[in-house]
Amino acid sequence: MRVHSLILKMSGRIVIKLGGSLITDKAIEKTLKKEVLDTVSKVIATIVNKGYSLVLVHGAGSFGHLLAKKWSIVEGADSQFIDRQRRAVIQIREDMRELNSGVSTSLALFGINSIGNPPSDWAVGTGKDFKGDLAFFERDPEEPVPITFGDAVDTLRDDEFGILSGDDLMLRLSIELPNVTHSIFLLGDSAGLMDRPPNQEDAQLLPSWNPNNKVASEHDSEIDVTGGIRLKINRASEIASEVDQVWLLDGREPSRMLELLETGRTIGTKILPG
Repeated sequence: MRVHSLILKMSGRIVIKLGGSLITDKAIEKTLKKEVLDTVSKVIATIVNKGYSLVLVHGAGSFGHLLAKKWSIVEGADSQFIDRQRRAVIQIREDMRELNSGVSTSLALFGINSIGNPPSDWAVGTGKDFKGDLAFFERDPEEPVPITFGDAVDTLRDDEFGILSGDDLMLRLSIELPNVTHSIFLLGDSAGLMDRPPNQEDAQLLPSWNPNNKVASEHDSEIDVTGGIRLKINRASEIASEVDQVWLLDGREPSRMLELLETGRTIGTKILPG
């Protein structure tokens, strides 16, 4: 058996989601939070150097949500302005590749090679039952880190196109790839899942959550187009049925990922199955 295969067997595979609000300013079109992204990339490099195999997923933030919202791309084709929608789909795909390039450039600063794989090249349909071959993402630790992201994809139906959420990608990658030990969602605005919207002063961190627990949360309906925190925690709970360590963590404090790997716990919210 090759040495790197032994390392993978011991260390496992980690699937990490970089939230769109973490790495971009979601209120300003195509604005990357470079300093934040570089801080996360430095910790990711440390994880890779420990022998883990990584798969990265990132959100769209201001590189995709604003245009998708404007032209109702998530709802599919509308004959009243189909030509503008089709142009928007092309632009969203180009913008997402640009954002993906920014993530790859940040990782390269810390010696990590990566390779992007846009869903619009290989996935069909939206939601957790999308069709697509995930074999590309099954890579050993010494190979480039694969990256994918929420994207505008074809549906091959009358609605023609839609938005495949990064949270749906997280679900399928986490439960279908072998040796996944951790599935981690990095948030951009809170320490984890809060008992109420994080912008409220009395919001409290929930150390754990399962679907039987009610939580008064919300997402920004003016920006988000794929379900926000509700979709995220529901998909995370589905992952937890197959993966023991599923967490929502503060992406502004990425060293908590290292603490989690070293001790099995950290500040954040552990997601449990329903």
